[in-house]
Amino acid sequence: MRQAGRYMKSYQNLCERHPSFRERSENVDLVVEISLQPWKVFKPDGVILFSDILTPLSGMNIPFDIVKGKGPVIFNPLSSAADVDEVREFVPPESVPYVGEALTILRKEVDNKAAVLGFVGAPFTLASYVVEGGSSKHFSKIKRLAFSQPKVLHALLQKFATSMTTYIQYQADSGAQAVQIFDSWATELSPVDFEEFSLPYLKQIVDAVKLTHPDLPLILYASGSGGLLERLALTGVDVVSLDWSVDMAEGRKRLGPNVAVQGNVDPGVLFGSKDFITSRIHDTVRKAGRGKHILNLGHGIVVGTPEENVAHFFEVAKDIRY
Repeated sequence: MRQAGRYMKSYQNLCERHPSFRERSENVDLVVEISLQPWKVFKPDGVILFSDILTPLSGMNIPFDIVKGKGPVIFNPLSSAADVDEVREFVPPESVPYVGEALTILRKEVDNKAAVLGFVGAPFTLASYVVEGGSSKHFSKIKRLAFSQPKVLHALLQKFATSMTTYIQYQADSGAQAVQIFDSWATELSPVDFEEFSLPYLKQIVDAVKLTHPDLPLILYASGSGGLLERLALTGVDVVSLDWSVDMAEGRKRLGPNVAVQGNVDPGVLFGSKDFITSRIHDTVRKAGRGKHILNLGHGIVVGTPEENVAHFFEVAKDIRY
């Protein structure tokens, strides 16, 4: 569900030569090489752009870095209306031309033998990072802003919604054949607050993209989203990605017949025996039923996962017949 190559020895070797994540994700040649690593070895049905949901931030006048062992660091966290006023609208060809170039090259390299996937961060999740200053445990700063200065947060969310709409369109025009929206932190919201601070902006993005790119599949993923599934379907996306905390059969029923599902094998299953992996794959497929299901893990592959078990996952998946 996200670029899965980070567990691979070939990726780790590349990291030794290029230790900066920003370099790896902003250099066209490295982006293409890393994106293709899992595909060349396992031949999955999708090739995911190697990038990060925070990649647009520099182009929006929000300086950041991704530090090894610490994760994202926002140098000047936003906390006021004046801070939000300084956030610029995102212009992808100017700020992240390497993303467009990499996607175009990937389409040529893959030659329609797999789908090339792009991705973006959802407005609330991006806002959480830039207000919290990075990852967070309690999300107290973003919630303080939401509940004491909602107009300020809404202004920030609108800027992200407009910019991410443009970013999805740019990725599609550059070669992405589907785009996943990550609302990683939306599940920190109660349902009523999700309906105010996340859902309207997700729906706005989907509606706008569907006007310009009606055939582009849009996928939505929010980890730990069991309490919000019905609301995720209201966004209008084509596919909802489920993590392993939701039973696939129950998730399918709750989302309804019009939404495709992706997932949702626990990545930890890949530490088990090959027989165990096989049984879990078949259980997931059986519960998902026929059609409108993309077999996948419920999250990214964990570093340390045996590569031979990843290969087994794909072998079993490709042999499934309905």
